[in-house]
Amino acid sequence: MKHFEKTERMGRRSLSTLARLARYELGALLCVLILFGGVWGFVELAEEVSEGETRSIDETLLLSLRNPADHADPLGPGWVEELGRDFTALGGVGVLALVSLGALGYLILARHYRAALFASIAVPGGILLSTLMKVGFDRPRPDLVPHDASVYTASFPSGHAMMSAVTYLTLAALLIRVQPELRLKAYILMLAILLTLLVGMSRVYLGVHWPTDVLAGWTAGAAWAALCWLAMRWMQRRSQVI
Repeated sequence: MKHFEKTERMGRRSLSTLARLARYELGALLCVLILFGGVWGFVELAEEVSEGETRSIDETLLLSLRNPADHADPLGPGWVEELGRDFTALGGVGVLALVSLGALGYLILARHYRAALFASIAVPGGILLSTLMKVGFDRPRPDLVPHDASVYTASFPSGHAMMSAVTYLTLAALLIRVQPELRLKAYILMLAILLTLLVGMSRVYLGVHWPTDVLAGWTAGAAWAALCWLAMRWMQRRSQVI
């Protein structure tokens, strides 16, 4: 009887281990697909934008968010426009810096020191990449409608969209790596995706970016976050990140 119970416990542990391994490998495969899909998507978008192939759809989508009788008036009541400004602020440098510092503080207090060091390199690295790409492409901002937010840099890719994707998704990937509970992993990831989407959509709504700028920012930012996740996975398996 004891031998049977021992065998049953071992069997349950083995099945549990196999289930965790399957989720682990599935997550790695998904990140590889996001990485290569993001890079491919960004390259394709950059080529189409450089050739002017996206101008028509960009203009159509941008104007669809404006009052047909007055292109200076975004669709919806005033509070919706104010909400758009609130959402776009979530992708600003100040807010992203505070979020990053908050996440770093959590990791340090939780004694995940190497993970905190990794995040302090990964997030600024992605933001630097975004800045360099904007300088390289130097695409003009939309000129069809007035800008409802201040802008200082070029248009492609959207800095807010890419920086929010880099920051929220990279930090989410890092927090997921140090979080054992599955439902909390899902919550963190869904919250990061929601914030990233809201920031990007607000940039088009406020007329400061073409839709393809935002899409390019999302694809590049998601690819960077996936790369960071894979790097953290590789380091964690070698006990270099805790």
